[in-house]
Amino acid sequence: MANKSLAERDQDLIWHPYTQMQNAPLPIPIVRGEGIFLIAEDGKKYIDAISSWWVNIHGHAHPYIAKKVSEQLSTLEHVIFAGFTHPGAIELAERLISILPASQQKVFYSDNGSTAVEVALKMCFQYWSNQGKEKPKVLAFNNSYHGDTFGAMAVSARSAFTKPFEKLLFEVEFLDLPDSNNLNKLKSQISASASEVSAFIFEPLVQGAGGMQMYEAEYLDELIKHCKNNGILTIADEVMTGFGRTGKLFASDHLSEKADLMCFSKGLTGGTMALGVTTCTSIIYEAFLSDNKLKTLFHGHSFTANPIACAAALASMDILLESETLKNIQRITASHQVFNKRISMHPKVKCIRQTGTILALEWETSGETSYFNNLRDNLYNFFLGHGIILRPLGNIIYIMPPYCITNEQLDYIYKKIEEALERF
Repeated sequence: MANKSLAERDQDLIWHPYTQMQNAPLPIPIVRGEGIFLIAEDGKKYIDAISSWWVNIHGHAHPYIAKKVSEQLSTLEHVIFAGFTHPGAIELAERLISILPASQQKVFYSDNGSTAVEVALKMCFQYWSNQGKEKPKVLAFNNSYHGDTFGAMAVSARSAFTKPFEKLLFEVEFLDLPDSNNLNKLKSQISASASEVSAFIFEPLVQGAGGMQMYEAEYLDELIKHCKNNGILTIADEVMTGFGRTGKLFASDHLSEKADLMCFSKGLTGGTMALGVTTCTSIIYEAFLSDNKLKTLFHGHSFTANPIACAAALASMDILLESETLKNIQRITASHQVFNKRISMHPKVKCIRQTGTILALEWETSGETSYFNNLRDNLYNFFLGHGIILRPLGNIIYIMPPYCITNEQLDYIYKKIEEALERF
């Protein structure tokens, strides 16, 4: 062991996510983070242009978050959250509710994005069950992704990732993303099955893992309103879009109609550690209040509302709401807009789309356009070679950086994308 590198020791024992381990290259050992950079064992610096799976919104090893986490560690590291509480969980709930849409009144803690979605789905199914109604179906969008646990996987698009488990997933009716041409058709589709549908779950404005597909708020507003008129609960999955990614604090802030439930994780703690939150309306919460204990929401996690995670989330929120951070979000948005215009007519750009700090570019390719497109590996390795972490979704690359990225660093990424367009 002592004679082996970190990468070799990893390869001996560790099974990595989304990785065919038989032919996977040795992983890059990262030993330190510093702002926008991840620093490898050999000293090479990488610009983390995707915020390490979209979680890191303020930069790595942020001193203020580290200070608050350290203080919490010496006070209270964990406490069972059934029958007990602690100041961090209470303050975080209060502060979240104060910045969320007014419809959100109650907070349920879990431990990641998938579990936040699981909680929301269980709340919806049981909301109806507690009233003596069985509504077994869910509405979701084509190309959606809501997580990898079974409930979250069920409401995600059917794909190679879900194929081995499809017989085990509950029934979901999938809708196309709404636009001016299909809106009425989608409303008819919803109405036809409304009596069986518990909930409509959606990634507002931007579908993440589905290829950074983007759509307009006005059409989503129409679908949310139509669902409400048909007795269907609505779930905004803001695990990826929350905390500034779309140019506003939440993607739901672009909407006139507000969801009944919302899901959060990723940027919630600034990328420091895992924490999930599901919020809901008072009406949903009150459907579980009863002298009948069988109407209780039977869901929990050992690390529910972990005090250290709550401390990280509170520190991250402090930074998020600073005027400098909010200005940085607008600066990144404006920079992306300029690059978008500059490159949109390039012959190899099939499509370029942008919402807030998220910019996605779809490559023209003659091969398969899915996640397994060979172009993906070529692009990934090209950018790594130039010290940039971009993790393409097939023939789609995207930039979703921490808000501390400078204009110079953005320009460097844009320049390398232009070089890649000429090469591949």
